[in-house]
Amino acid sequence: MKTIIETIGKEVTSVLSLVAEEEALTLSQKIKEAKRIFVYGEGRSGLMGKAFAMRLMHGGYSVFVVGETTTPSIDEGDLLVAISGSGSTGMIHEFCVKARELGATVFLVTTNRDSKIARISDAVLVIPAATKYRRPEEPETIQPLGNQFDQSVHLLLDGIIIHSLQVNKEVKEAMRKRHANLE
Repeated sequence: MKTIIETIGKEVTSVLSLVAEEEALTLSQKIKEAKRIFVYGEGRSGLMGKAFAMRLMHGGYSVFVVGETTTPSIDEGDLLVAISGSGSTGMIHEFCVKARELGATVFLVTTNRDSKIARISDAVLVIPAATKYRRPEEPETIQPLGNQFDQSVHLLLDGIIIHSLQVNKEVKEAMRKRHANLE
């Protein structure tokens, strides 16, 4: 078991070391500039998106998860952060097209810079991890399906939040106060 855990850690560290810093900084800047932030992904990528949205909320951002019953309409000045390992997930593509039509900025987090969603996005953050498709350019992994991508997404987006908030003692206290208290 220890060897498996250590291998997973090394895999994710290797993936994150290959992320283009300027792309991560661009997402951080787009977050700071957005009127409101909408997050969407499907499956495990969607779960990583929800974790990202939760931390953004803790950080004081106006953020919504697409598909939730309390999510308002997207509009000009808003940011849609779409998470799709393949960059070709059908529903995500449709939502990105709609968001663009309505004047929102679309930012894709993916492994595939040349995907159909990437081509219609305003900006892209490439995470060079393995997906369930195992394209030739993807790294080797002991993990099934898109585990390596999802783990890397989670850690990278947490890093972007920390950078965006310039986390210090006061920010941490404000975040703690916004944390759910009906638990």
